[in-house]
Amino acid sequence: MRASVCGPAEDRERAMSTTQGTGASVGTALREAVAGVPLWYHTMELAPGVVTPGWFDLRSVVDRVPWPDVRGLRCLDVATSDGFLAFELERRGAAEVVALDIEHHEDWDWLPRDRSSGPAHLGGLAGEKGRGFSVAAGALGSSVQRRLCSVYDLDPETMGTFDVVVCGWLLLHLRDPFRALEAIRRVCGQWFVSIEQIDPRLTVLDWRRGAMSVRGEIGQWLVPSRLGVSRMLEVAGFDILDTTRPYATPFGPSHPPVRRGRGRVVGDLLCRGRGVPTVAVLARPAPGLPGTAPGLPGTAPGLPGTAPGLPGTAPGLPGTAPGLGDGAP
Repeated sequence: MRASVCGPAEDRERAMSTTQGTGASVGTALREAVAGVPLWYHTMELAPGVVTPGWFDLRSVVDRVPWPDVRGLRCLDVATSDGFLAFELERRGAAEVVALDIEHHEDWDWLPRDRSSGPAHLGGLAGEKGRGFSVAAGALGSSVQRRLCSVYDLDPETMGTFDVVVCGWLLLHLRDPFRALEAIRRVCGQWFVSIEQIDPRLTVLDWRRGAMSVRGEIGQWLVPSRLGVSRMLEVAGFDILDTTRPYATPFGPSHPPVRRGRGRVVGDLLCRGRGVPTVAVLARPAPGLPGTAPGLPGTAPGLPGTAPGLPGTAPGLPGTAPGLGDGAP
């Protein structure tokens, strides 16, 4: 399917216009806007009966994330893609939500062997970055602000600080995930929610200590074990408050067929379901460290910690393209 020539801003205005009117005309116009996006990363219901054909479907697992109480707070969603987690923060009552994304496909942390051909390949597959976000934001009537910036360049001088920072399925796509986590800590005032893919075999075989597997696949550098995710955050200067059990993030309707290997079977058994093996962690910046954003010391109200009653979890790009993978949301 060929993409239309309009850019993300025009897509958002067009999607907003589809909500004006009645009956079948509204649904038809919105379906056309959704169909005009070459590749959807997130599966989202934008209106009754209008669902984006995403690669990953977080809707059934988003309540497993150990969310803090975000009502009235300023929040940041790092690596927003189509915006599912940003819109979730808004739905939960955040006063302000900023959605962070890179501007061009060339801005990915490409593996050396993929740098010459990867951006063009991904551009042909996914089209212009930000189109899905713009369509979804317009259809939902969202006030989320999309900002173009690398996670490495997060700076309180230009972005300010945020009460809550959420980052989903990003670290495995980064050449230097620890540098990214330190940058996040610089702008994180209270709570950090990290949602990441895990290596199920390492989780089972090396369950007493944090470990990471070196992937070197298209778009994937390192994948940690369940404990490895928490250890990465601790090394980068965060205190861990809560960690979920491994769970499966379901594939969406447009995800290609998944190869069934031994690792996939281990993941299905560990997570008690089929999908991307995932863990979600709630953390806060360790007090007193240089570069830590000013926030709430001590125990913050509204934290789930290990307390019951707070939900538990939520998800890059497909196949042979960076960020799109057999396993990574």
